[in-house]
Amino acid sequence: MTIDTNQKIEELLERNVEKIIDKENLLRKIKSGKKLRVKLGIDPTGSKIHIGRAIQLWKLREFQDLGHQVVLIIGDFTAQIGDASDKKAMRRPLSEEEIKENMKDYKKQIGKILDLEKTEFHYNSEWLNKLTAKDLIKLSMHFTAQQLIQRRNFKERWEEDKPIGLHELDYPLLQGYDSVAVKADLEIGGTDQLFNLMAGREIQGIFNQEPQDIMTLKMLNGLDGRKMSTSWGNVITIVDDPNEMFGKVMSMKDELIPEYFEQCTRVPLKRVEEIARLLQRKEVNPRDLKFELAKEIVSLYYNKETAQKAAEEFEKVFKKKELPSNIPEIKIKEEEIGLLDLLVKANLVSSKSEGRRLIEQRGVKIDNQVESDWQKIIKIKKGLIIQVGKRKFVKVIN
Repeated sequence: MTIDTNQKIEELLERNVEKIIDKENLLRKIKSGKKLRVKLGIDPTGSKIHIGRAIQLWKLREFQDLGHQVVLIIGDFTAQIGDASDKKAMRRPLSEEEIKENMKDYKKQIGKILDLEKTEFHYNSEWLNKLTAKDLIKLSMHFTAQQLIQRRNFKERWEEDKPIGLHELDYPLLQGYDSVAVKADLEIGGTDQLFNLMAGREIQGIFNQEPQDIMTLKMLNGLDGRKMSTSWGNVITIVDDPNEMFGKVMSMKDELIPEYFEQCTRVPLKRVEEIARLLQRKEVNPRDLKFELAKEIVSLYYNKETAQKAAEEFEKVFKKKELPSNIPEIKIKEEEIGLLDLLVKANLVSSKSEGRRLIEQRGVKIDNQVESDWQKIIKIKKGLIIQVGKRKFVKVIN
């Protein structure tokens, strides 16, 4: 192997990696030249893939670039159950219609990272719909209730007298059966997925397949330092508008900068280590590092030219306090309208209650003036600029 290939393998097995089972076996197979079948499963529980989930896709791309076969499974069947790996309560089951709606753009989004022509796609309903009750009972015989209940989140729910659905206990068995169906050599997942991935090894053994190796990757914190969650609004999705993506990076907590450089960019690790040292010694303005980080992330999902334009737009709006170059426009028929109704009609808030909360937090401006009265009546005129937060603008064009 060339020095370059060895370096790629070293980074493949180290960067963002939390744990590998069995590392020696995996390294031996990679160096032997064997073309591995590398599996990742994604349940379409939302319509947009965030950059935390994308970490696993980028790891797949590293394997793909080294000539291995990426096998991507869209969990249209398992999404109806919901993975309980990191959940403190039962998830609301998704309907088939919701799942279809969520996953309709998945391939397009995944194509921002993977070479789709070299990616093997499956939906796990292909084989899970064919499983009989007898098949599931046979699988269940190889596991105990204690094994499943002793999982950290189930144990906590048990102790707190919170319900644990029987269907939730089936999830690891079904995910494990996915590995049998595609004959996986390696499965990738988050650190919270370890139990499910280990179930795959067990079930492959039942079917006389060589147990898959496992690679768990670090979990990315959300922009506010909490777990990344769409419901908390602390996420960056890989399809965010470039200006929105840039602005979100600039809003993150300073202490997250090294983590995001390591996990969300392809910046060399030496530079990441240098960034961590500079921050620790307070030898650099965190804003400058965020600016560099934002350009790297936007470049990754768009291109360098788009990233530069987003950087210039950010400087224009937030440093020079100028209006954005391209403000969405809206027509308002009324001559006068309540402020809350105006915000909803302009699609700047999802509800009047959200609008009222933002007004009370002094997050709403009309023609650059902060509005603090949520009951105010606004006179509509051509060119009126409505602003919510730092990044949302609308212009009235009546």
